[in-house]
Amino acid sequence: MKILFYNHTAQVSGAERVLAMILTRMNREQFNPVVVCPAGPMADLANSLDVPCETVAPLTARFTWRADLVLRYVASFARVIREVRNRVVKIQPDIIHANSIRAGLVMTFATAGLDVPVIWHAHDILPRHPFSFAIRLVTFLSARTHVLAVSQAVANRFNPSFSRSAGTGNPVNVVRNAVDLTRFRQSPEDREAIRKEFGLNDPQPLVGIVGQLTQRKGQLGVIHAFAQVLKQFPDAALLIVGEPLFNHDHDYKQSLAEATSALGIYERISFTGARKDISAVMQSLDVLVVNSWEEPFALVVLEGLASEIAVVATAVGGTPEMITHRENGWLVPARNDHALAEGIATLLGDPRLRQNLAKAGRREVTAHYSAERYIRDIHNFYRQILNVRTDVAVPRAHEVGERA
Repeated sequence: MKILFYNHTAQVSGAERVLAMILTRMNREQFNPVVVCPAGPMADLANSLDVPCETVAPLTARFTWRADLVLRYVASFARVIREVRNRVVKIQPDIIHANSIRAGLVMTFATAGLDVPVIWHAHDILPRHPFSFAIRLVTFLSARTHVLAVSQAVANRFNPSFSRSAGTGNPVNVVRNAVDLTRFRQSPEDREAIRKEFGLNDPQPLVGIVGQLTQRKGQLGVIHAFAQVLKQFPDAALLIVGEPLFNHDHDYKQSLAEATSALGIYERISFTGARKDISAVMQSLDVLVVNSWEEPFALVVLEGLASEIAVVATAVGGTPEMITHRENGWLVPARNDHALAEGIATLLGDPRLRQNLAKAGRREVTAHYSAERYIRDIHNFYRQILNVRTDVAVPRAHEVGERA
């Protein structure tokens, strides 16, 4: 079975890490993967995994209210659709796995008349925007389109009432993300090494936030909350791990540095940049913070839970599907620096609670979010789609990978 994976951007972030998990673990005796993406880090990653890769132009399109940008984005879509269609005709895949909503749009139009199923892997929660209605129409008016959501929160936003009432299109399926349990686990050696790198002793409280430096990830709010935490724990330190990738994120990074200076806490905060040893960095932390304004289903939450680290996260999007407050993590409202500071301080001040949450988090991930479960569900989804196309009677479910 030949599967064409299309990624609309050259950059590697959360969605691309999920794609890498699929490419790394898929059964090559049954599935023959080919990647189509722009030249850059994603193409390099595919090549490193020994997966054939063909490059196309990057898609430059985002949700916007500006008419001049809409025209530019439409032109980008038209160009990329032409290029991608040529690759599809050349490769002749059995299934196309488009690794984002935008990639799904490109592939649905690029394969018009070619009778090949297209999976839209929805890693994002659709914004409330007129274009979102048009996107839903495209998927639910096409029998070839199959939406695969990374969380129930993503599926709920994607699955509109008109599709359910009209009975059009295919159901939105859910396969929640997963984590490599062998990579993210307790390691006293890693804890010691990373803390030594940053000049920290073992008892010293260490808080961290890991992810792309961008406004919606809430690093600025973490800095303000941490300033409050320092009043109770003056020897605490904060690691901000990640780098800017898109749009005005470099300006945002500058605003973070300015905030640390304005608050007089720059000596307590380290900006580490991008790190390849995230699993080791996780081990150095006492509390991992995920302060996103919206989060479809954050891999970093799973990685923190798997690392047996206490996680404080905003109760948005798919995060409450992973964390139950005070059972295996700590949930706070989004954009509430005071509640975030209280949550961090509570866990730093109560080692027993912190340990209990961390152990429960590891158990939750082990039971429901292993990479083995994930790739099994993805394989089954591919087979399910082909069975439907060949009129083989198989049961359909809204959720391919149900939690026990």
